Amino acid sequence: MERLNAAALADIENIVAKHIDQPGPTIEILHEVQDQLGYVPFEAIQKISEATGTSVAEVYGIVMFYSQFTTEPKGKHVINVCLGTACYVKGAQQLVDQVERLTGAGVNGTSEDGLFSLDATRCLGACGLAPVGIIDGKVYGNALNDPAFTKAVKKIIAEEAVEEEIVEEKAEEKV
Repeated sequence: MERLNAAALADIENIVAKHIDQPGPTIEILHEVQDQLGYVPFEAIQKISEATGTSVAEVYGIVMFYSQFTTEPKGKHVINVCLGTACYVKGAQQLVDQVERLTGAGVNGTSEDGLFSLDATRCLGACGLAPVGIIDGKVYGNALNDPAFTKAVKKIIAEEAVEEEIVEEKAEEKV
């Protein structure tokens, strides 16, 4: 297990301290840790447990129960594909396969370069738009057949490549 740096541990301490006097603070603390760090590391679960007097197992159970929480760091860009019945029937698996090929991220995983996370979700409540894909919070209906979804993924890839090139040029200038 990777250890958190001092800044992340300090963030967790501050978040816990901010919410500890509220009634039932566990969910609020988990949300804020997730927002701040991008995931809920085990160290946060331990600190929340200690601060709230709740067992580690109970806090971990909350993290595992609610799908918006994750114990693994996410990529810079998060893509969700609905695998609910309507979306699946309309080709969601092919959409997942396409995103895997484009990004290198496996289902419920993150690409090696850390740019993309691909999450398979259950019903998003947009069955009339099936299959549904979400890129960084933006919803795309009929994502398998509408080129806007694929174009959005490719645009991110191109922008990230340009950004990486700029970073490399600046690093070379310093040398």
